[in-house]
Amino acid sequence: PAQDRSNTLGAVVRLNDDGSIPQDNPFVGDDGAEDAIWSYGHRNIEAAAIDPKTGQLWIAEMGPLGGDEFNAIEKGANYGWPTVSKGRHYSGENIPDPSTRSDFHEAALYWTPVISPSGMVFYEGDAFPEWRGDAFIGALSGTALVRVETTGETAREAGRIPLGARIRDVVEAADGSIYVLTNSKTEPGNIWRLAPLQQR
Repeated sequence: PAQDRSNTLGAVVRLNDDGSIPQDNPFVGDDGAEDAIWSYGHRNIEAAAIDPKTGQLWIAEMGPLGGDEFNAIEKGANYGWPTVSKGRHYSGENIPDPSTRSDFHEAALYWTPVISPSGMVFYEGDAFPEWRGDAFIGALSGTALVRVETTGETAREAGRIPLGARIRDVVEAADGSIYVLTNSKTEPGNIWRLAPLQQR
């Protein structure tokens, strides 16, 4: 359904604060499309954040067997799922690579093996000045906090903080420390605080 614009499955939607449809949405007036759609062709969006420096919306989404994606969201763009992917179907069947279809918007960053992204924030604090402006993404199967540097619509993984637990969400605290929420099927979840040694 992510290629079917008559519904919002597999889509990023854009609404006004009161729930109405912005008239500059890309498919307003298209009889075959939902007016709320901003971009489409997404598989499983698990995290979204706006870069405060640029206003760019970024999303992290889970791929199938491989091919988790980090995407800069553009108005009206089609991100290709399920026609293309860096991953494979769960049956093992191949999916054509995104590079074979120039009509689809390519992800800025892929992960194979997957990290299973969940929760994201752009860091603006003073506690870790060397990380200011970077995105932090919680990783479920990756059991880490993944740091990503962005420039325009390009991105690269800049590092991982291995935490040995499924990280469900991440937020920045007022003092610049970073809180992560753990997630487990067998144990209670925890909230952990990451801070420089002098702040502990």
